[in-house]
Amino acid sequence: MTSPNESHGFRLTVLNPGGRDRAQSFPNGAGEAGREHAPVNFHAFAACTGGSFQRETARASAQNAPVLLLLRGDFRAAQRALAELKKQKRTVVVSLKETGLHQIAQQLRDPARLSRFSQIVANADGCLGTTPEAAEIFRSVRRDSNGESVVFIPTPYPIGDPRWDFSRSKTERAGIFIGTRESDVPSRNYLAALLLAREISEKTDAPITVFNCDGRRGAKLLGALDFRAKQLRVLEKRLAYPDYLREVGRHKVVLQLDTSFVPGQVAGDALLCRIPCMGGNGAIDRLAFAETSGFVRSISEIKEIALQILRDEVFYEDVVATSQKRAKNQVGFDVIAQQLRDFFSALGVPAPQARASK
Repeated sequence: MTSPNESHGFRLTVLNPGGRDRAQSFPNGAGEAGREHAPVNFHAFAACTGGSFQRETARASAQNAPVLLLLRGDFRAAQRALAELKKQKRTVVVSLKETGLHQIAQQLRDPARLSRFSQIVANADGCLGTTPEAAEIFRSVRRDSNGESVVFIPTPYPIGDPRWDFSRSKTERAGIFIGTRESDVPSRNYLAALLLAREISEKTDAPITVFNCDGRRGAKLLGALDFRAKQLRVLEKRLAYPDYLREVGRHKVVLQLDTSFVPGQVAGDALLCRIPCMGGNGAIDRLAFAETSGFVRSISEIKEIALQILRDEVFYEDVVATSQKRAKNQVGFDVIAQQLRDFFSALGVPAPQARASK
């Protein structure tokens, strides 16, 4: 298998200053499924280029590579990191670590934090939004009407890597997996998703699986919905990411009603399991699952699509095949690595020289 650095000649360092995740290099791209941190979310931007993920500014600078700097918390750590990296002549692009619209609003409602954010955005070489909406916010704050220093690049997924194929045979897939677990975030629409799943289940006999991450309170909520016997399967234990994907892959579809305009990891998980995802409006949902996403669709429309997917095998297979093709062309590791290389090159990072063949 060709390594990302050999195929693209570009290596990116992702820096989350003061973050909890330990430093990790991705010399072999996505790597094996059992690695310390999976190549998802911002780790995926490092992985698709054969780069590294860092939490210390000095170590990030020592990689001698362009940097994608993550903004989180009160932005103080990111502001210090940006100043130090610029002293070291590094090209720095910034991105919000949490990019749901509700998360951005919560982060920027404090005037002091907003001021700090604006300064960082102005001083960085460029900005990257993992959703179109985040990119627009960067563009407005930076006052970059032409968008030359701001880009939307979706989160990459190792779609073409057989090590990250968590699909199961048709006979092993059954039921509806609820993709949302945050019952206390209004825009996730967790309760509405459960009610919709119950209605779909009653019409198709499809069992439902849901994670309860809220303990006793979550169990009471599920009990109050009065599911039929054996209609609902509740998982209480958090799973390692590969085990979680194996669980998702046991189902026929993933259902959510998330309207948070997030990057779309629930849809990305479904892509790795080769099953349809419906009902969300995240970036990956809109790109890979355009016909089944919740973007500009009512709950009634989503219900009808879900019923067709569960009843019509031809339609089901078409959704899976179409989503996989779109994912490879729009969010695959090779595609996103090239987009990153082109963007940083436009910002002044010299294009790497191709390695001579041996």
